[in-house]
Amino acid sequence: MPAPRQLDNPLYRLLHSERVKEFNAQKPAEGLIDLSGGDFRGLDLRLLDADRVILRDAYFRGADLRGVDLRSCQMEGASIAHAQISGAYFPAELSADEILMSLNFGTRMRYRP
Repeated sequence: MPAPRQLDNPLYRLLHSERVKEFNAQKPAEGLIDLSGGDFRGLDLRLLDADRVILRDAYFRGADLRGVDLRSCQMEGASIAHAQISGAYFPAELSADEILMSLNFGTRMRYRP
């Protein structure tokens, strides 16, 4: 399992600086944004427009994801240990059990077959 890392990506740097509104404004209108393996620990991402963002193997320990719509994200292998997730939507491929295991124990989330 890859360790979370700082990504060399200007959009990632905006999120890592909690400049979420600027990220949303600068996000391309089309195509996928690959932020796989990124370190998002402890960040306030409540206003994130996560449409078309790839977050595989990302690390969200203690992040604030309240109200974020992650349904169109690819989140396989991501960890949300102790994150705030009230009102967040998750991809349909993630079962409630996977989400709870990751939230409570930091496990990496696995997609249903």
